[in-house]
Amino acid sequence: MIQSLSNRVSYPSLEKHVYLNQASLGLISNITIKKMNNFLHGVARHGNIHMSDQDELDLLQSMRIDAAQLFNCEPRQIAVLASASEMLSQIPYVLKPKAKSSILMVQSDFPAVTRPWLKYAQDNDCQILFVKETKENDLTDQILREIKENISVIQVSLVQFSSGAKIDIKRLGKETKRCGIKLIVDITQAAGALPIMVKDWDADILITSGYKWLGGHGGVGLAYISDEILDYPPFTVGWMSAPNPFAMNSTECTFELDARSYTQSTMSYISIVGLQNSLREIIRLEPNQIERHAKSLFNLLLDGLRGTKWKPKLNQIETCNSPHIVSIENSIDDLDESLQKLKKNGIICSSRTGRIRISLAHYNNQNDVVRLIESLS
Repeated sequence: MIQSLSNRVSYPSLEKHVYLNQASLGLISNITIKKMNNFLHGVARHGNIHMSDQDELDLLQSMRIDAAQLFNCEPRQIAVLASASEMLSQIPYVLKPKAKSSILMVQSDFPAVTRPWLKYAQDNDCQILFVKETKENDLTDQILREIKENISVIQVSLVQFSSGAKIDIKRLGKETKRCGIKLIVDITQAAGALPIMVKDWDADILITSGYKWLGGHGGVGLAYISDEILDYPPFTVGWMSAPNPFAMNSTECTFELDARSYTQSTMSYISIVGLQNSLREIIRLEPNQIERHAKSLFNLLLDGLRGTKWKPKLNQIETCNSPHIVSIENSIDDLDESLQKLKKNGIICSSRTGRIRISLAHYNNQNDVVRLIESLS
């Protein structure tokens, strides 16, 4: 019997539902909600009575310390953001790739990853190249084969949001570093589900939302920024990116010398408090254990689907699949009707690119997978 890795009692939604949708909007634990409520009623609603200017800065710094532990980097390399898109949207204007160079991305990647470069290319002399994900090929190999002299930036997701296909960032990073190519990686569908090993990867920037596998609420994103990229000035300028933001210097535009230069303004502190607690829960559970737990459920799911009309959309190379996101399809049933049937049975999943996407999280157990298979059958 595969038990949940975390305490299911901490997730009241699981009393009546099988939740297999952490890749969309993640469940938030009771402990995190309690921390958020305590902050709201004890601090936030009282303005500056219980929160000084320095307390605001200290809260952000505390978040950087915990994020750095999870990502295996230094706190000075962590930026606290209002969203992942806040960072993704300014990357093209920070890097300013040379004229007539090319940006390489994955055709089926999440739109927040690709759209900033598509917009940038409309107004600047650069070309967008796409790699098409296929189940027969290693996506990392496909990207490596497309590296040419004129490639200046590769921007990809570590785990593809729809298929769960996984890119070998360590291998890709070695090649991009050798070729002088900037490597930008969205880790939204990986952080909190897989180990994030910044020190081994040679990536220039990593970005994640906080409300999926990290178990937080919306309104906070995180980024790792390499020392090399920290030498570039931010494109979007906020008052909090100044060296001493509460000095309120309106006549100079200087920046913090670390990743704090990418924090723009006052944010949802209640969401920061929540995310910080959920990060600590993830650290306590250990990402390696979370990945192994998902792999056990992944194997159980694949075994259960054999002989049914539902087929998983997996890469034929086993190591190219992440264990926590599985897309399934069949050529007979209507997709929306199938999702509605699952929902009536208390099973929550998403549809993405014409398939049912299943998320396998640390709070899921064997009974969740069995109920899903029974409903699909």
